Amino acid sequence: MPAMQTIDRAATVLRVLSDGDSGGLRLSDVAEATELGKSTTLRLLGALGEVGYVEYDDNAKRYRLGYGLFALGLSARRFHVLDQARTALDRLAKTTGDTVFLSVRDSDQALCSDRRTGPYPIRSLTLSIGDRRPLGVGAGSLALLAFEPDEEIDRVLATSATERASFERFGNAALREMITATRRDGYSFNDGQIVNAMNAVGVPVLDPSGRVIAALSIAAIRERMEGPRRAELVALLQAESRALGQRNTEQTERTTRADG
Repeated sequence: MPAMQTIDRAATVLRVLSDGDSGGLRLSDVAEATELGKSTTLRLLGALGEVGYVEYDDNAKRYRLGYGLFALGLSARRFHVLDQARTALDRLAKTTGDTVFLSVRDSDQALCSDRRTGPYPIRSLTLSIGDRRPLGVGAGSLALLAFEPDEEIDRVLATSATERASFERFGNAALREMITATRRDGYSFNDGQIVNAMNAVGVPVLDPSGRVIAALSIAAIRERMEGPRRAELVALLQAESRALGQRNTEQTERTTRADG
C-alpha cells in the first residue's frame, strides 16, 4: 500500500473514531464508516494502537481514540502556553512575592517548564526549570493529574507506583485523597509533603472542553500559606489560569485557521 494512501486511510479511521460514540466503535462499525475492508481496517487499527493513537477495549470489543493522540495535540498547545505564561508568571511573582511555577504534562510526568521568584527573602526553590516529578507529586503536578478523567487517573496511579516510591507521602491511597480534595476545592494544596515547612497551591489551566493543558502553582514557607492568604493566592492563580486558557485557545484557533 503506497505511503500516502496509508496515511490517508489512517487519518480517515481516526476521524471516524473521533466522530463516533465516546464508548468506542466495533471493528465492523469502523470498516463500514471508512468503506474499507475489515482486514485493512484491522491492520490500520493495530498500527495506530502500537503508537498509542487508538485503544482497544477487550471487554467491550470496541476501539476508541488513545491517550497518545491527545498527548500529541497537547504538545502542540503547550508551546502557546509556554510563551503566553511569561507575563502571568512575572505578575504573580511580583504581586505575591513568592515563587511561581508553570508545569506541563510530559507523558506520566510533570515538567517544570518555567519559574519566577518573587522579592520575599525566604524563597522556595524546590523545582528548577526542566525538573520532572511523577504526576500527582507536588502542587502543580497534582493539579495536572486531578482534573483528568477517572479512567486516566486510575491508569496513572496503577503504573507510576514505582516512580513515586521515593516520595513516601504519595502512595496510592494518600494520592487519591489529595485528588478528591483538589477536585472538591478547585485547587491543589501541598502541606509540606515534600519539604517540611514549605507549602504550595496549584490550579489547572483548562481549554474550553475542560482538558488540562498546564498548571500554575505558588510555593512559600508555611506561614505565608495560612488563613486568608491561601485563599488570596488561589484566587490570583485562578484568575491568571482563566486568562491564560482563553489566550491559548484563541492562539490555537488562529494557528489552525492559518494552517488551513
